[in-house]
Amino acid sequence: MLPADVLKVLNELLEQLHRKDKDHQGSPVFIYAPGSQYVDKQFVIRASPPTPSPTGEGERPRDGELPEVLATDEAMILWQKVQQAGYVDDHYQPLLSRTQSALLADAMAERLGIKEKWKVFGELWHRKNMYNDYYRAMEQHQSLRFQDKLKQLFD
Repeated sequence: MLPADVLKVLNELLEQLHRKDKDHQGSPVFIYAPGSQYVDKQFVIRASPPTPSPTGEGERPRDGELPEVLATDEAMILWQKVQQAGYVDDHYQPLLSRTQSALLADAMAERLGIKEKWKVFGELWHRKNMYNDYYRAMEQHQSLRFQDKLKQLFD
């Protein structure tokens, strides 16, 4: 099976799961395949597609998609940049390691003036103890390079 075929089958499976469990979005889904090992629980999050902002700067999500502090025009410009860089998906979920995600949250929060960054991003990304991930990232040398990439991206 080609990778594109695998993705198509996976998307169909996720869509079926979503239709059967509309009242329990975000419930853990356990995925098994013959001969495979256990895959840690994955979360299926259904999000509405973004809509254009009234000012034309970036895209604004539909109601309930993002917290208000992460749905401003300035935030949407940052989201667009990190999506284009491949750091988050179309539903604003990180495609990075936990430590890099924490660095991204810190950089966005600093740029947007968000005081309760770990609470805001922790709820959005369904992560607990993001501050621990951040401090772990600060101990890693590769984190400095990633922080430099984020600074260049946001400037």
